[in-house]
Amino acid sequence: MPPWSLIPTVKDDKNLLQNSEIKFLNQIQGPESMAFDPLGRGPYTGVADGRILFWDGLKWTDFAFTSNNSYLKNEHICGRPLGLRFDKKTGDLYIADAYFGLMKVGPEGGVATSLATEAEGVPLRFTNDLDIDDEGNVYFTDSSTNYQRRNFMQLVFSAEDTGRVLKYDPTTKQTTVLLRNLQFPNGLSLSKDKSFFVFCEGSVGRLHKYWLIGEKAGNLEAFAILPGYPDNVRTNEKGEFWVAIHCRRSLYSHLMALYPKIRHFLLKLPISAKTHYLIHVGGRLHAMAVKYSPEGKILQVLEDSKGKVVKAISEVEEKDGKLWMGSVLMPFVAVYDLS
Repeated sequence: MPPWSLIPTVKDDKNLLQNSEIKFLNQIQGPESMAFDPLGRGPYTGVADGRILFWDGLKWTDFAFTSNNSYLKNEHICGRPLGLRFDKKTGDLYIADAYFGLMKVGPEGGVATSLATEAEGVPLRFTNDLDIDDEGNVYFTDSSTNYQRRNFMQLVFSAEDTGRVLKYDPTTKQTTVLLRNLQFPNGLSLSKDKSFFVFCEGSVGRLHKYWLIGEKAGNLEAFAILPGYPDNVRTNEKGEFWVAIHCRRSLYSHLMALYPKIRHFLLKLPISAKTHYLIHVGGRLHAMAVKYSPEGKILQVLEDSKGKVVKAISEVEEKDGKLWMGSVLMPFVAVYDLS
C-alpha cells in the first residue's frame, strides 16, 4: 500500500456531481461502460443480463450479445460485458466480457465472436477492460486468474495478485502477457498519441504507465496514487485521463491492508460481505471522477461525498462537453455538464 500520507486529499467541496442528470432510471441495470460508435451515435452499454444495448435517441434496443444465454440472472452463464471500445476504422465493437474473455462484434451487432479465452495456457477468469491501438492491437486486463467477477469482494479482501495485462494481436491471433502479479488490474486506456497506456491496479489504488514505443518501450512506471478504489479509465480529446472511483479509501481499509492477520480474523466473523464492504468505504457509497494530466497530475475532482445523486460510477466518458457515467451497481446513467 502507498503510505497514508501520500494518498491525495484534494476534494470537491461543492459536491458538483450532485448536479448530474440521472437518465434512463430503471430502464437499464448495471451499465458499466459507455461507448459511442465512430459516427457519434450512442451510447452503447453492457448490462447485467449479458446484453449490449444501444440508445437510438428514443429508446434502448438490443445491439449485441456475448452468448446465446442472455436475460439470465446467473451472470457466469449469460456473460457480463464490462469494458467496451469501438475500432474507429472498422466500426467493430470490442468487448471485455468478465466470463467469456475478449470478444468482437461487427457494426451491425449480433452475437459476438470470441477472440481470446486464455493466455500462456492460463484461462481468462475476469476480463475487465480494454483499448485498441491504430494497428488493431487490443490491450486488456484480466483482474484475476482465481476469482471471477461475481466474487470481486473476495478478490479485494484477499489482496490476491494474479491479475494480468495482456495484448491481443489481430494478425497472429495470439495473446501475450505484458504484465503479471497485479492486484485487481482494472481500467486501461491508451494515451492520445498511443505511445503508452495507463491502467488501474485497483486493490492498492494506483495508476501505472506502460510504454509501448520509444526508448522506454516495455517499461512500467508509476503514474499516480489514487484517492480511492478505481474502475475504468478513459482518455479525452485533450489526452487527459478520467478515472472513475467508486469511493474514497478509508483509514480502516488502509489499516486492514497493513495488518492482514487482523483482516483475516475480522473476515471470519459472522458479518455479511456487504457490511464488510460498507465499513471499508466509510459507511456509504460516494462516487468520484478524477481527471489526470498526461503526466499524472490531478487536474479536476468531481464527487458526491454524500452519495445523494451519484452513489457509484464505473466509467467516465467525456463527449461534447459532458461526462457520461455508467455504474456496474446502479440502474441508471449519470450525465454531468462540464460547462
